Amino acid sequence: QEQFVESGGGSVQPGGSLRLSCAASGFSMENYDVGWFRQAPGKDREFVARISKSGSSTSYADSVKGRFTISRDNAKNTVYLQMNSLKPEDAAVYNCAACTYYICSTSPNEYNYWGQGTQVTVSS
Repeated sequence: QEQFVESGGGSVQPGGSLRLSCAASGFSMENYDVGWFRQAPGKDREFVARISKSGSSTSYADSVKGRFTISRDNAKNTVYLQMNSLKPEDAAVYNCAACTYYICSTSPNEYNYWGQGTQVTVSS
């Protein structure tokens, strides 16, 4: 089955850091832009960050800009999300997915191969 497998979530205090990993399973992700999304209880899924096929271009939601960094290693078929200075409002289930549209924006509808996600909890 073609999907991503996310890992690296956990519980941290405000101001802490986590590094999430997203490994492609059953397909090669090098042909796709990849995005990270998150969903908190009772809220819609929201865009967090996106990285282009080669890794040369990235984009971020305003809420995480300057704190989160997305990167990829196509040789390892894996995308990463380094999260620093975490805030309670960053708590959510984080998923990654591949953009299968010609033009990739922030809409989850343009992404496929979703994994199960990894939980991030930020509390003191």
